[in-house]
Amino acid sequence: MSAYLHNTIPNLKPFDYERHHDSHFINQQWVLVNGISKKKAIYTFRDNNILEIERKDATITTSWTISIQNIFTIETEDGIITVKAYFKDDDILVLNHQDKEEFAMYINTTNYSEDLNSLEDIQDYLKDKYKKKVNKVIHKHEFYYISKSEEFGPCTVEELKEKVEKDDISAYCFVRDINEDNYAKRLRIIDLMQEL
Repeated sequence: MSAYLHNTIPNLKPFDYERHHDSHFINQQWVLVNGISKKKAIYTFRDNNILEIERKDATITTSWTISIQNIFTIETEDGIITVKAYFKDDDILVLNHQDKEEFAMYINTTNYSEDLNSLEDIQDYLKDKYKKKVNKVIHKHEFYYISKSEEFGPCTVEELKEKVEKDDISAYCFVRDINEDNYAKRLRIIDLMQEL
């Protein structure tokens, strides 16, 4: 992966045919983020190497192929380009151009009910997506907390919330993730409760 792409979008995972092809890639509606404010385009990679590019005024049918691992060739209006495919997570696809320091970012909107037509829509989508993700992680996770100079736990956020509601502990007690060694992040119970 080029340093340019890695520095711009960290923590990318290469396209894995077994994991991504059928469940995350084929027949999914991928909205192109680049240039969305000027011209919205939805890319749908179909079986039999068919690529549909839907725009406001027309739908173009072209082709794509996968050669090795995560390298694709895509036929575009500008000719054939070679890209490497990466996922930021299951709903964000990045195609890194192999001949230029350029990449295209796509958001999977197949299971998203709102239209993405602008950068503001994308920001709302990402806020909603990551809020749900954080919420899910927080519910399952456990934390230690300090109260009256003594450490307790581990407890889930729900358990901490109950303790606060019963006035057993203060909502301003510091917490640390069970995987952390100290309280350097200065995270408090009230901060966790706001994410519920």
